[in-house]
Amino acid sequence: MTRSPLHDRHESLGAKFAPFGGWEMPLEYAGGGVVKEHTAVRTAVGVFDVSHLGKASVTGPGAAAYIDATLSNSLAKIGPGQAQYTLCCDDASGGIVDDLIAYWRSGDEVFLIPNAANTAEVVRRLASSAPDEVSVTSQHEAFAILAMQGPSADAVLSSVGLPVGHAYMSFVDTSWKDAPVTVCRTGYTGEHGYEVVVPSESAAPLFDALLAAVADAGGLPCGLGARDTLRTEMGYPLHGQDISLEVTPVQARLGWAVGWKKPAFWGRTVLLAEREAGPARRLFGVEASGRGIPRPGMTVHSAVGEPVGTVTSGTFSPTLRRGVGLALLDVPIGLDDAVTIDVRGRAEPFTVKRPPFVDKSPS
Repeated sequence: MTRSPLHDRHESLGAKFAPFGGWEMPLEYAGGGVVKEHTAVRTAVGVFDVSHLGKASVTGPGAAAYIDATLSNSLAKIGPGQAQYTLCCDDASGGIVDDLIAYWRSGDEVFLIPNAANTAEVVRRLASSAPDEVSVTSQHEAFAILAMQGPSADAVLSSVGLPVGHAYMSFVDTSWKDAPVTVCRTGYTGEHGYEVVVPSESAAPLFDALLAAVADAGGLPCGLGARDTLRTEMGYPLHGQDISLEVTPVQARLGWAVGWKKPAFWGRTVLLAEREAGPARRLFGVEASGRGIPRPGMTVHSAVGEPVGTVTSGTFSPTLRRGVGLALLDVPIGLDDAVTIDVRGRAEPFTVKRPPFVDKSPS
């Protein structure tokens, strides 16, 4: 497996490692653990190494126009210096190849951050269809990404001399100790925060400085275990679980990330037809009424005992102190319906909800 450029730092912090999209990344740290790290992000601040996320550049005359004609969202909604959540869909099925963030630098340059396991496929699809003047290049190991998340994120970043206070989903290209750095107001936790893209060779000293500032602010280094519980509380989907080639944006309630009025994007014809007809299933939240903890793959049953879907993500919510998750449920199951989930042979009661489960929104 590929290792982060900060692997030795994680070892010195007593990290427990796990595979993520072909990378060996920290799951949690000694002295912390998932619940403590989760709580640090909700109450103070946490720093995550998410260098396993993909990085790719799309450059050349008309690069932004090419991305707008292939990926789902409409770049017309934003401008240079802003980032956008978007989807790479299969043109034939409308299924989600990946969800990713596009950084629009100019009409001739867009920087993409896909998921680790899907980077090669996203790059392959974009490169194979690109006009001759547009270049699509993977830079997966050229950069590290550090996520600073929590109420004290501004204080931490400003203490090391990085810019803060810019609008949500906007970014600033700057430098830190002569290294080029991009600071974007994004995150995957629901908290106020930033993601910092830095060349891999400059990542270690920046991580050291941020870690010291995080400790001063009462925060913790956080692993991807806490990242998962945080994103599940927000109802943010994870590719490979909640969304995939077998799930469309219409089914996943991601229509807001589709530029429906655009003349072209991959999957447009089939997705417009599904949107018009209505999907046979939708992604919902499920919240425990008792002590059950949902896990991916568990079967969801209606009030009369019929199987109506499958849990795609599930966890114990450290904030709510109960089980929450996401599930693909057949129509006509809807909001506030009572369902049961087969939790190790027990029919545990749950209620169908629309996430987020916690009262948070990035700001």
